[in-house]
Amino acid sequence: MRIYLWIFCLALVSPLRGAEIHFNFSDDPSGAVPTNFVPILAGSGQPGVWKTLLDEVPSAFTPFSGQAPEVTRHRVLAQTSEDMTDERFPMLLFTGEQFRNFKFTTRFKLVSGIAEQMAGVVFRYQNSSNYYCVRASGLGNNVRFYKVVNGLRSDPIGPALKVTAGEWHTLAVQCDGTQISFWYDDKLVMPPLGDNSLNQGLLGFRTKSDAVAYFTDAEVVYTPIIPATQAVVNRIVEQQTRLLGLRVYTLQTNDTTRVIASKDPAEIGKEGTDAELKAIQNGAVSFGREKGVVLVTMPLHDRNGDYIAAVRIRLKSFFGETQDNALTRARMIVKQMQEQISSEKDLF
Repeated sequence: MRIYLWIFCLALVSPLRGAEIHFNFSDDPSGAVPTNFVPILAGSGQPGVWKTLLDEVPSAFTPFSGQAPEVTRHRVLAQTSEDMTDERFPMLLFTGEQFRNFKFTTRFKLVSGIAEQMAGVVFRYQNSSNYYCVRASGLGNNVRFYKVVNGLRSDPIGPALKVTAGEWHTLAVQCDGTQISFWYDDKLVMPPLGDNSLNQGLLGFRTKSDAVAYFTDAEVVYTPIIPATQAVVNRIVEQQTRLLGLRVYTLQTNDTTRVIASKDPAEIGKEGTDAELKAIQNGAVSFGREKGVVLVTMPLHDRNGDYIAAVRIRLKSFFGETQDNALTRARMIVKQMQEQISSEKDLF
């Protein structure tokens, strides 16, 4: 599967303000589970069978003439298992991103089903016991929202609406903080809901029981989630004009360190050096010079004084600057960070 990602309103040191992901299943071979997706089963019964296949799909755009919309044949996402177990909910989750504030839109078609004809989306999914869902039922002729929290499912709410099988429909959901809105065929289904049970999670597709359903033209417009440490780094970089580089490293399970936040987002995930490892393990401070630049690596500690991360600071030097001067400047930056990060949990 090819994923098209657009990011806009991006400043060098400011959090991302918006992004889009368009899911295109045309690059996946027929019969394959799309890349970056994982099948999940909630309830009982056999796992779902998710794959791409060819189908005829009318254009999503209204034609300028009075003629019928153009129909093209291309790959779509399909759930094809027909296990009739009642409390069976096959899901396919996109694992490439967590989403908090977003609008997720997809077209779907109900193909068949004796026990049920249903298609929907899951969102803010954390595990099979905690997620939100909006789904359309062809047998029930309704669109419903419900939530599952700690394994307990709420009563579905939503209006009776005509949901025809064999035709393409549009389903969309939008989360803005605790407010949830959803649309069917581009019409708002009901007034926005307020719920604070789940604040972020994965997105995906869902069916029920023996329902065979197809999905296509899926996209999500969202505000990327900025890790707490990255937000702190962004604020400091905005304030410190002589700061050329700022990285935060954490300890990995194999006694290495990796960047979790940086002035340069391209550096996130890069492995650290012995200097960062020693800073976290025993509080060592390292100092170095380049032409017109000083480099300092020192530990970041929590409120109890335990080392939880390493900070590498690259500063523009000034004439006559000593090592003590550089260390003092670096400590001021680390102190500012520690005022906002007081525990290991705060890093993430």
